[in-house]
Amino acid sequence: MHKEFLMGNEAIALGAVTAGVNLVSGYPGTPSSEVLETAAKHRDDTTYVEWSVNEKSALEVAAGAAYAGARSLVTMKQVGLNVASDPLMSLAYIGVKGGMVVLVADDPGPVSSQTEQDTRHYSAFSKLPCFDPTSAQEAYEMIQEAFTYSETYGTPVFFRPTTRVCHGYASIMVKDPSEYTRHCPEGFRKDTARWVIFPRLSYQNHIKIEERNVRLAEDFSSYKRNRIFPEAKETPIPAGKPQKRGIAAGGISFTYAMETLEQIGMVRLLKVATPHPFPEKLALEFLGGLDEVLCIEELDPVIERELTYLCGKHHLPTKIYGKLTHHVPNAGENTQDSVRTNIMSFLGYQPPGQAQTGSSSSDGRLSDHVDTPPVLPVRPPVLCAGCPHRASFYAVKTAMKGQKTIFCGDIGCYTLGNAMPLDMVDTCLCMGAGLGIAQGVGHIEPDTVCFAFVGDSTFFASAIPGVVNAVYNQADMTLVVLDNSTTAMTGHQPHPGTGHTMMGNIVDKIDIEAVLRGIGLKIVETADPLDLSAAAACVRRVAGEPGVKAIIFKSPCIAVTNPDGKMKIDSGKCIRCKKCIRELGCPALIMTDGNIGIDASLCTGCGLCSQLCPVSAIIPSGTAVCTADRPEASKGGSHE
Repeated sequence: MHKEFLMGNEAIALGAVTAGVNLVSGYPGTPSSEVLETAAKHRDDTTYVEWSVNEKSALEVAAGAAYAGARSLVTMKQVGLNVASDPLMSLAYIGVKGGMVVLVADDPGPVSSQTEQDTRHYSAFSKLPCFDPTSAQEAYEMIQEAFTYSETYGTPVFFRPTTRVCHGYASIMVKDPSEYTRHCPEGFRKDTARWVIFPRLSYQNHIKIEERNVRLAEDFSSYKRNRIFPEAKETPIPAGKPQKRGIAAGGISFTYAMETLEQIGMVRLLKVATPHPFPEKLALEFLGGLDEVLCIEELDPVIERELTYLCGKHHLPTKIYGKLTHHVPNAGENTQDSVRTNIMSFLGYQPPGQAQTGSSSSDGRLSDHVDTPPVLPVRPPVLCAGCPHRASFYAVKTAMKGQKTIFCGDIGCYTLGNAMPLDMVDTCLCMGAGLGIAQGVGHIEPDTVCFAFVGDSTFFASAIPGVVNAVYNQADMTLVVLDNSTTAMTGHQPHPGTGHTMMGNIVDKIDIEAVLRGIGLKIVETADPLDLSAAAACVRRVAGEPGVKAIIFKSPCIAVTNPDGKMKIDSGKCIRCKKCIRELGCPALIMTDGNIGIDASLCTGCGLCSQLCPVSAIIPSGTAVCTADRPEASKGGSHE
């Protein structure tokens, strides 16, 4: 054993590698992406790793490996589970032979997602076991145990870290490579009575699943990760008759709760590491003799509902508080401060002044003798300086000026096209949905020019069926594929259009234009969005045609190409009309003492701003500037 400083996702991946995982598949999505990337980095020649085209495909690949007796891991974020839910629900009935862990990273906040959905509900819905780690160290150990449980019970299992477990860093103890498990799959064995999901088999397996989950609940009550922490001392209650009170928590919220109770004095604390099947026997032991319990968890009141159910089932007088009773916020992520405040309020407790760590303020924060950091400024996300998506949006906006339009967006960097001054994303639902929404609006409002924007990675993941639907049902719309040659928002992972795989193999690129023409599109044009006049002309030409047509704006992400060019302002020409700033919103364009400037640390030299400037005052950094005096702003202040 040795110690390493690791991100939670890295710890999870190392845990899977330590457990002898044979196959890892997934689709990138924050906060889960680093798990697969780390597994690829540390795998040996017995482990296959792939970024699949979407979560459904990833789960099916992992299931096939588990059918053959392999240990498989599939990774995704919480909204990706919606895509994978079709095979998942059936796989729950079929089961597996090798251990299969379905890692779904939930995103309270949400920090980088469109929903705050709670995977623990999917666990109960699919009747599959769920493991909920509380720290990077526990995640490393728990995923190894999850593979064992999966094989013991012949079922896939969920592994549900949340954002702060995934992205938090800690020094953790890990095994040396010599201590790794080497798992050798026995291979697929034909057995149609087991692997072919006929209705009769599903009925029989449903009965077995219900019986299995009763056994699992018993097993989980003695699982070492589920634990009752004893009362160290009676906590004083400032007013009224003292009551016996306890805390129940899971995930990162347990870590926050433990930190608080270690400071103010312990009360009985239930740690729930397996929210489904719920460890009923252990929970009843916890509830015994308690008058009130506060449940602290992310995101939904899963533990709270289970404890409330147990109190009713066993006629216990214990009152259960939490999200349902509004003693804990029912949306957003928990923090150390918020959990401390919730516990302090529940216990009605103010500790005495603490010389070393400070005393508690009225909101539960430790304030005295502690330097309070300044409040961080709000920095809304924006498209990077030089991002080709900004140029693509601006070209469409320029070409469609004055026309009745709808711009249906999608999930990715280009969602940020909704921000002012671009204002080019009218709708955004989920990956690939812009195509269907554009079709729906077009059928109801035939006079609206309908656009659907989609990235190159999302095109392969979920947009192709939408294009097929549009062609088959004779829609009138323009698809705009924003091809920046990477999966940018989640960390620049490869996809079928990049020409390489996660295993490092060079493969033939899947050509987006060829796919579109194969589907039946007659008009497909490719343009460089950074050539504004040509790009706008392309949009006017293509959008004016009837039926389904497509424009591929092809220009690589600046993080992939690392351009080193810069632009600068010729102050002798600049009339301070601010058109560049007003219309583009590029973070490299700045105002200093009323003068337009370019931040050289951000500028990539894309040149889009220079194509807008009415007086050609934006030039490449190596160009000589005008020596004439700068015109007064009043001479052209309203110039467009």
